[in-house]
Amino acid sequence: MKKMIALLLALCMVFSMGFVVMAEEAPEAATEITLWTYPIGNWGDEATVSELTAAFTAETGIAVKVEYLTYADGDDKVNTAITANQAPDLIMEGPERLVSNWGANGYMVDISDLFDDDDKAEINPSALAACFTAEGAAYEYPLVMTAHCMAINYNAFVEAGADQYIDKDTHKWTTEQFLAAVNALYETFGDPVGAVFCNGQGGDQGTRALINNLYGGTFTNAEHTAYTWDNPENIKALKELYDLNGINYDASIVGGDEIANFYNGIFKMAFCWNIAQQLNPNSADTGSGLTLNGDEIVFMAFPSEDGTAQLQGGIWGFGIFDNGDAGKIEAARQFIKYMCDSEHAKEAVKASNFFAVRDSVDGADISDIWADNEIMNEYTKLMPMLGDYYQVTTNWAAARTAWWNMLQAVGAGDGSEEAIEAAVADFCAQANSGQ
Repeated sequence: MKKMIALLLALCMVFSMGFVVMAEEAPEAATEITLWTYPIGNWGDEATVSELTAAFTAETGIAVKVEYLTYADGDDKVNTAITANQAPDLIMEGPERLVSNWGANGYMVDISDLFDDDDKAEINPSALAACFTAEGAAYEYPLVMTAHCMAINYNAFVEAGADQYIDKDTHKWTTEQFLAAVNALYETFGDPVGAVFCNGQGGDQGTRALINNLYGGTFTNAEHTAYTWDNPENIKALKELYDLNGINYDASIVGGDEIANFYNGIFKMAFCWNIAQQLNPNSADTGSGLTLNGDEIVFMAFPSEDGTAQLQGGIWGFGIFDNGDAGKIEAARQFIKYMCDSEHAKEAVKASNFFAVRDSVDGADISDIWADNEIMNEYTKLMPMLGDYYQVTTNWAAARTAWWNMLQAVGAGDGSEEAIEAAVADFCAQANSGQ
């Protein structure tokens, strides 16, 4: 009898421990979480986001308090919050911040278990890979992606006779055609035709893509462990731009300023462009694809020697900060699944004004999200040109600073190949050292 009692007690302890483990594995979700979001399309618009979060709250009972960040000071706000142990529960941005920065520094929750086999098969491979570390941890669940590009003032091109150098249907052109177009625009309108902006990192995906594509240079190695922008192809491109009438290294502006100058007719081309700008130039609500004066804006791939560019990609999604609250983490996980991996993904994608990272969700087709939008459909011609997503390379934050400092040094120099080589070598070394 004593043995029987002992056995029953042992079984009770086993079951009790099992329930504890189950409770730890599936904690009860918190009833309120915080989301901080950068201005990713209309995910930076309170009215749009409120509609999305209200629907989520109605279905789950989890309220979402949202704070809207800007790229001017968003990183500082997040870093300050982390230092003060007041980080948000959720954040929306790209892998260069969520994976390579905050994730790599131990502030994010590993959400690799949110990706089942169907997710891994459906999500764009480049987008999926960018959200994981080499060790297999995932610090972001991707929602949308795009290809960054450049834009031209088509009316100005026509007036200068430079429209002969572009293919308006494929949106492609060669390096030779680009140089000829800039010369024609300079002869017609004078300075400035465009600018290599370098006051800071804002919009630096444009300057990187321009310089890398002109002669086939690279920014990092394929393994994303080192920066390689000190190669001869990039040095040749930097010198070509220095010598090119109409294109100036401008240390007084960043990408947003360049877009404003382009929109206002000062520049005839812009290197900081994407579909969000094409839909709503300079956020001015004056109509898709038009400048302030009503000139037609045509988006273009960056010029390359063979006419096929390797475009810089943008990937955006959600990550969870590890604030030590299991209930909030569980609620945040439910938010991610709701927005990215359910029938509600269509609405979440549309709010971004970008393209879904997947054509189906658990087998359900969502490829028709933009079927009724002519501009979005046209823009898909650029998507096959997406290049390597190298923004997850080691020392990414330091590399971005070194890049625009290098551009300033090149612009302030005498334009000799020796001076450019020295500046490139110095700042590329800084990027690789992380200093």
